Formats: sequence, structure tokens, C-alpha cells
Amino acid sequence: MADVAAMAGVSSQTVSRVANNRENVDGATREKVLSAMQVLGYRPNTAARALVTGRFGALGVVSFDMGAHGNARTLGAIADAAREADFSVNFMGVRTQTEAAVRHAFQHLMLQSVDGIVLIESQILDTPSLRLPPSMPVVVADGDAGHRYPHVDFDQAHGAHSVVAHLLGLGHRTVRHLAGPHDAFSARRRAESWRRTLTDAGAPVPPLVHGDWSAASGYRADLGIARRGDVTAVFAANDQMALGLIRALHESGRDVPGDVSVAGFDDIPEAAYLRPPLTTVQQDFEVVGRHCVSLLLDQIEGRTDGPLRKEVEPVLVVRASTARPRRGGTA
Repeated sequence: MADVAAMAGVSSQTVSRVANNRENVDGATREKVLSAMQVLGYRPNTAARALVTGRFGALGVVSFDMGAHGNARTLGAIADAAREADFSVNFMGVRTQTEAAVRHAFQHLMLQSVDGIVLIESQILDTPSLRLPPSMPVVVADGDAGHRYPHVDFDQAHGAHSVVAHLLGLGHRTVRHLAGPHDAFSARRRAESWRRTLTDAGAPVPPLVHGDWSAASGYRADLGIARRGDVTAVFAANDQMALGLIRALHESGRDVPGDVSVAGFDDIPEAAYLRPPLTTVQQDFEVVGRHCVSLLLDQIEGRTDGPLRKEVEPVLVVRASTARPRRGGTA
């Protein structure tokens, strides 16, 4: 620090203010200090800085399925928002959703000196006996059904309702559903909304089929559609399963959307370029990332005195994979 101060022609206190991103340094002086830091390869001592600021400058993230599009996008959005707030991100992937696995993940991240932790889509929170460390600020992204912790979530029910209502509005008698995994919080909420929307509309409620979020499971499931001429509309719980389903339909000689309308959920980047382009529900993961980091910083800085909730409303994007049913279709 003394070397940086000497090269920049400022005091060590000024170097400390710049290193800790304090605002009481004018722009020209800050640039001189930053330039000297770069030339000399100066890196602040994080342990010493933590003693002064009370922060380590790092956030932790725990996730159980990074193969899922939504989880990966949420992690990326959290990392972007954390970087904007001058925090790094330490990630801990967990294979099994057990109390022991969650406790181990938290202990591991706490040993890495993080200031707060985001837990992404955790069904283990449905276990009443699970208690996360009370001293650690926590935000749950997509998974806290009991609202036990500050959390951020998409309005999954609204998104699923908008898809089903769209398909019914086109004239389909009912809508089949290819649901996500049984233990996925978002999958359960989408399936519940699908069922409720059909019931409220007086439409038949067909049995649902579960996939595992992958395109392969959508391809394998196909809900018997390839062998039935009376199925005219399907809502897949994510875009990857919709992609696999569309391929299965094409291979069986059924046209999308001429014979069967197909809609997904997530609006992955490829959705607009499928053949046909996919009707889906768009989720703004950048907003989720900002909310997660914002809620953590509120707790870290003592700006909150109780659980908080932020909900992001998804948007239906209508494309060419859905259309009015041909005459004679019944489901």
C-alpha cells in the first residue's frame, strides 16, 4: 500500500479508500491510484479489509441441478449482479437434496468466508426440520414454498396459466401437460396452475406425464400423441422438453402446429429459431439475479428486519408453434 501511495503521490489512507471503493475520493485521484495498483500488481488483503469493513466481498451460491437451463441462467445472473456490486461468487454444487448435503454446502462456503448465500431451487426446504445457519444471510431463488426465508421467484402460476389460457383461447378442447420432475418446485407450481386453469375453464383434465427437463425426456415421453389423432395441444414445462416432443411428432408424421400445437416455458435463446419457432414463457433471469443480490446486501448491511419476497412476472411469447386446431380434433 505504501508503494502504491508513493507512486500515485497520495496518502496510504487514500489508497485504502480506493481499495475499499469508498466514494470520498475525486475521480482524477482515484484513476492515479488505480493505475499505480495495476503497475505494481497490488491486491488488497481481503482478511485485513474484512476487519475494517465487516465484509469479505464474496457471495456463495448453492445449487442442485446445474444442467437445468433456469438454474444455470440464474447462477449467471447472480454472478453478473454480484460483480456490479463489487462481490465475487463462490459456487457449491450439490448432487443430493438432503439435510446433511445442505449443511455441508453451507459449512464449506462459510469456511470460504462468504458474506451471504443464495440457495437455488431447493426442495429440501420443504423439510420442516431443516434450519439454515441463523448467522448467515440467505436468499432462496425458486424453491421456498413455505416462505421461511427471503426469496425471489418467478410467478410460475401466472406463466403456466397464460400458456394454457392461450391454447384454450385458440379453440383447443383441452391441453395435455408434459411436466417437469416430481421433486422440482417450479414443475409442481406449473402443473398445479395447468390443472387449475383447465378446471376453471370447464375443460377436461388429462393425466400428466413427467419428464426430467431434458430434450431426451420430451422425445421419449410424447404422451402417446404419435399414436392418437385426438390430441391437439401440449404444454411442456420447459423448452428443452418441448424441443424433444416436437422432434417425436415430426418423426411420427404429425405437423406442428397443424396437427398439434406445442408450447414451452423459459424462452431459451434457441426457442425463436426452432422449426417452427416456439411459443413459450419468457423469464427474465437478469432481474432475478439483481433481486437475489439486492436482498442479500440488504441483510448484510442490516437494512431488513424480516423475511422479504420478490416475485418476477414472466411474459407469454406467442410464436408459430401454436395455432387453432384443425376441425375434428378433440383434445
